Amino acid sequence: MAKLKKDGTIDKRTITKNRNGGRASKAKEQNLIEKLTPLEPKAYKALEDALDEGESWAVKMYFEYVNGKPHQSQTIDQKTTLTIPTVDMSKWK
Repeated sequence: MAKLKKDGTIDKRTITKNRNGGRASKAKEQNLIEKLTPLEPKAYKALEDALDEGESWAVKMYFEYVNGKPHQSQTIDQKTTLTIPTVDMSKWK
């Protein structure tokens, strides 16, 4: 629930769309890591099996984790022509 400041306006830092919004607590994150750690060898074995079978998703995942995802690059070629008119100020009076 949003809190009010002393002047009566809403403190925007206290507004969330979901009461559980934001990052999970460190304790919950540590608990999840402890639960998943015993499954790590199975996950590596499943990835190894998928790589042996030539699964394209496994090859993609492996290289993205080892080398990092490639960044999209764009080449922008822009040519600007500037035309400056000649003004004869000798005729000004």
